[in-house]
Amino acid sequence: MNNLVKLRYRFWPDKIFGELLQKPWMETAVPLLVLLGTIAFFSSRIDNFISMANLSDTLRQACELGFVVLGMSIVLIVGGIDLSVGSIYALCNLLALYCVNVLGLPMVPAVALTLVCGGMLGAVNGLLIGYLRMRAFLTTMVTLIVYKAAHDMLNAKVGVQISSNFPDAPAWDFLGIGTFLSIPVITWVFAVVAVGGHIFLTRLRAGWHVMAIGGNRRSAYNTGLPVKRVVALSYAASGVFAATAAIFYASRLASPGADTGKGMEIVVLTAAILGGIRLGGGKGSVMKAILGTLIILLLSNGMLRMAMSAGSSRVILATILLAAALLDIRWFKNRHKAVQELYVSPNYMELPPLQSTDAQSGSPFAQNDRLRGVETIGLGEVESPEDVALDADDNLYCGNRHGDIIRFFAPDYTRHEVYAHIGGQPLGMAMTKSGDLVVCVGGMGLYRVTADRKVEKITDETNRSLLSIIDDSRLRLADDLDIAPDGRVFFSEATVRYEMHEWPTDSLEARGNGRIICYDPRNGKTTTCLRNLVFPNGIVMASDGQSILFAESWACRISRYWFDGPKAGKVEVVIDNLPGYPDNLNRASDGTYWLAIMGLRNPVFDLAMRKPAFRRRMSKKLPGDEWLAPNINTGCIAKISESGEVLDVMWDLGGENHPMITSMREHRGYLYIGGISNNRIGRLKLDNADPNFVDLKVSHV
Repeated sequence: MNNLVKLRYRFWPDKIFGELLQKPWMETAVPLLVLLGTIAFFSSRIDNFISMANLSDTLRQACELGFVVLGMSIVLIVGGIDLSVGSIYALCNLLALYCVNVLGLPMVPAVALTLVCGGMLGAVNGLLIGYLRMRAFLTTMVTLIVYKAAHDMLNAKVGVQISSNFPDAPAWDFLGIGTFLSIPVITWVFAVVAVGGHIFLTRLRAGWHVMAIGGNRRSAYNTGLPVKRVVALSYAASGVFAATAAIFYASRLASPGADTGKGMEIVVLTAAILGGIRLGGGKGSVMKAILGTLIILLLSNGMLRMAMSAGSSRVILATILLAAALLDIRWFKNRHKAVQELYVSPNYMELPPLQSTDAQSGSPFAQNDRLRGVETIGLGEVESPEDVALDADDNLYCGNRHGDIIRFFAPDYTRHEVYAHIGGQPLGMAMTKSGDLVVCVGGMGLYRVTADRKVEKITDETNRSLLSIIDDSRLRLADDLDIAPDGRVFFSEATVRYEMHEWPTDSLEARGNGRIICYDPRNGKTTTCLRNLVFPNGIVMASDGQSILFAESWACRISRYWFDGPKAGKVEVVIDNLPGYPDNLNRASDGTYWLAIMGLRNPVFDLAMRKPAFRRRMSKKLPGDEWLAPNINTGCIAKISESGEVLDVMWDLGGENHPMITSMREHRGYLYIGGISNNRIGRLKLDNADPNFVDLKVSHV
């Protein structure tokens, strides 16, 4: 039975479903499927529905509509709606034709005047909605009526003049019907605008402001964003996009028809929502707008070629709009529920039998109280010193949860200062002989603080595995490190699925989400050496300079990995049944290794590791702070050999001095102790230790 459970949780792709659902591009996959379905439906009922002969006209129509959809999308993303786009489109079409056909203006001034007019008409909406805080729906409905009435009155006066004049304007005609490399001019222009719009929304600060305001307007205001100005400018931009579409339409057809732009707001709104632009704001992209445009254009052309009446087509489009709005609301809510249901994917993990730690058991890990009287440094003055390091002058360095490196001054360590501010929480650290401090920073990657206190990024990404659905190029939780004799930095990344504050979820999964990574300063490359490790944590260079020892916390084991030499690429288990969860590893002065054990195993949690279905239900039914979790409140330090022999152990029963020991560093006869849950650093005088031993690394990182 256990074998079946192992196979089911090892190979059934639960985590794949969860990973796929939470991908941002999944929101684009839905409209893409709708587009393909639309093409398939009409192609099966209409001969030559998609043909090269019609491609040029289709591209022109799609781009004209696409400009208006882009403008509507910006307004929707910022949390508004613009029902006046059809009327602005009609007015700008009339103005462009009047400038060219009646006034005889060249193309450039005619285009400029039309764009300014569109921007001003949109700015009226922006002023009323952004600055006067009027309701977007009612405001744009009123401007729709006003602009449409103005168009009808002006068309009645100048429509005949426009229709009776046919100016000789090659540049104007080229704008409407010309091609470049057999592709319509409007397509080239739209492509440039679309790329610019994508860069604006995804790479520029102004685009991020639009997204932030649409996501939560009050929070955006509280953070100091210019909410009113951004909202107003989004409506002005919508007017400019509508004017752009009108210019190309006017140059193509030269028609001042009375029904120009009629019902366009429904078509454009339907296209935006079908493409995946959220009605509630804060979500959207240029690609979604393009997909929605293509869907609506193909629907409209399909219904026209099937001889449906204009009224029937509008009813169908309105019905599709209603269904798309309902899908938008339901999908947005239920997608997050589905991700919550599927993303956490516990694995079956059977640990070796738990060896006794009873004081009278004779076990290598028999408990004692040798850490009870450890001297404390910085009590109440530091928070979360996960690791410690010392320089050649005996000054002590540690991180805190506020993103600082703290330096305690030798010899008594009563004075301290903020040595450097990094931003993320410093975890594993290593001091070099040149005085540089190399640091793993949770959520940020591998950093260096130079001897003159300058913070420099070493690396924050690595090579992505080709077959992985997880975006494992970014470093989420760089944890501990050591430096090889040739300067290569080997460091662990505890998990590629979760951020630093989510590590309890990774312990619940007990899945191989971690890896060992190498940064090579000789070529600046960062590569993944080992994958599928169970929360890899501490790393220390072995005595041969060709291998490392590393800890896997939730697997309760220490392994050895050869990166050079005749055994390069091999991994061997050194200890596989630790009584607790190993953390950092560091060198001892006698050639052995110090190992921090941050908490004790217990039979209940070990049993839960063999019950993945139970852990899955727990993650769904209970809040995170009520989950069954590993005991990480009893600290232990062990000394081990390279072969895995346990040479010494030191406990702090009851966790009074160091409730969670995550690291220790030997330096000049003392052991300095860190703990990510502690508010102090410990110092213990060692017997028979080398008083001259300092743990400094090579200087050419």
